[in-house]
Amino acid sequence: MVQKVAVIGAGMSGLTSIKSCLEEGLEPTCFESGPDIGGLWRFKEEPEPGRANIVRNRTLVFKFNPNSSKFAFIFAYGCLKTAVVSIRQTADYADTGQWVVETEGRDGRQESEIFDAVMVCAGLFNTPNLPLKDFPGIESFTGKYFHSREYQNAEDMRGKRVVVIGIGSSGGDIAVEISQVAKQVYLCSRSGAWVVSRVGPRGLPVDMMYSSRMDQMLKSLFPSQSSRTIEKMLNNVFDHELYGLKPQHRYQCQKNTVVSDALPARIISGRIQLKKNIKEFRGSTLVFDDGSAVDQVDVVVFATGYKYSFPFLPPNLQEMSGYHLCLYKHVFPPRLSKPTLAMVGLIFGQGSQSPLAEMQARWATRVFKGKTPKSATLTGTMHQRYKKNSKDHCPLPPLSLKRGFYMSYLDSVASQIGVKPNMALLLLKDPRLAFQVLFGPFTSYQYRLSGPGRWAGARQAIFSQWDRVVRPFNKKVDPKALKIRMVPKAPSSVVGMVLFSSAALLCGSFYNT
Repeated sequence: MVQKVAVIGAGMSGLTSIKSCLEEGLEPTCFESGPDIGGLWRFKEEPEPGRANIVRNRTLVFKFNPNSSKFAFIFAYGCLKTAVVSIRQTADYADTGQWVVETEGRDGRQESEIFDAVMVCAGLFNTPNLPLKDFPGIESFTGKYFHSREYQNAEDMRGKRVVVIGIGSSGGDIAVEISQVAKQVYLCSRSGAWVVSRVGPRGLPVDMMYSSRMDQMLKSLFPSQSSRTIEKMLNNVFDHELYGLKPQHRYQCQKNTVVSDALPARIISGRIQLKKNIKEFRGSTLVFDDGSAVDQVDVVVFATGYKYSFPFLPPNLQEMSGYHLCLYKHVFPPRLSKPTLAMVGLIFGQGSQSPLAEMQARWATRVFKGKTPKSATLTGTMHQRYKKNSKDHCPLPPLSLKRGFYMSYLDSVASQIGVKPNMALLLLKDPRLAFQVLFGPFTSYQYRLSGPGRWAGARQAIFSQWDRVVRPFNKKVDPKALKIRMVPKAPSSVVGMVLFSSAALLCGSFYNT
């Protein structure tokens, strides 16, 4: 029986993994190489090698389940300033599934300890990808260049010409901030991007308005029409082709989707100019693929993403498919004979990251305890799918998990745990709640309504979601009136109830995995 679990990393994924261990009666020990908790979200004045960092003024949107937001217990279960050097299977791993975890403290002292299971929560953003070989003449550049990981603030860019390479969310945020003080900012993109605002109609959070189960089902059933509709909405905010941002791909492909409210305004003001990919460097002059050039460039920021780096893993677990690890449902290495090692948070979807990590952690700890419905056959299933089709254990690169798959992925893992909402049962027992689950914002409260980890406050939390959205703005706003406008009133007529019941059952069957 699994008891002791090593949790590697005290960032968001590590914290929720500790909580999931405690919920299952396991004994977690968290190893964090830094001096404090927070991981990527803990700002550091000087980036530390091998550790994630974040821009000081990065715009963040946090969404926490009230049932899982208290993490003070980390100090009782964590070892700060302790790096994991290696993990390896014990000699009797085939029988016990145990691991030897070797660590090193800041004082250089090394220790080893045996654990019944390991949860790797070291994150995606530790090793910068700096593809200098793709930029001929970079060695002749007379200015300064660095990866976005090293960017702290815009003060050093005041009055300078700056080129930002990469139009992901980091590149967009950095370009916007620098443009407030720089002489000129150039933002380079190979293929353009769809830009999505955080703020939707009437100033409400866009993900709260367009993330219901019914919305997602319609998008999946009619992808082309849904993509055209979304693209029209985005172009109503600003014309992507006119601004030079229109990508070659459709929105449904979800490539290079940038979340930014300020980028269009900086482009139309001329503070940011869009450029194609860099062809070559000629001293302080940058030549682009379209033949244009910019002279006297002072700084180049490479917002070119990150590489996987888990040097402490055994070599046989570092097998790559493309540029990502081979994992069953993005969690379990398929070649292990015992599913006692889980990768948590090694996924990045078009949605909030915390529900993904929490769901993975909940599933992993249930598997460790042998409590999931399929835990007994999990290893066999992983091996079969690994041999049959690599797409089953690595369905999508973690940095491009499509929004359309975000909900279905969570439902898929939730089904393994037994916490996926049963639409048919909800319809019979609680039609008002079923209506909110189907048509209301898709939030992780839905996975706390029943089953393991059930939270008594989940139902009320779902009904009061819009109350919390409007609370910071104006006390005189009636949240109930807002909810009625955002989510249609439950049908009262017989015909309406029949239509709603049909939609609920259809949606429930659609998301079955």
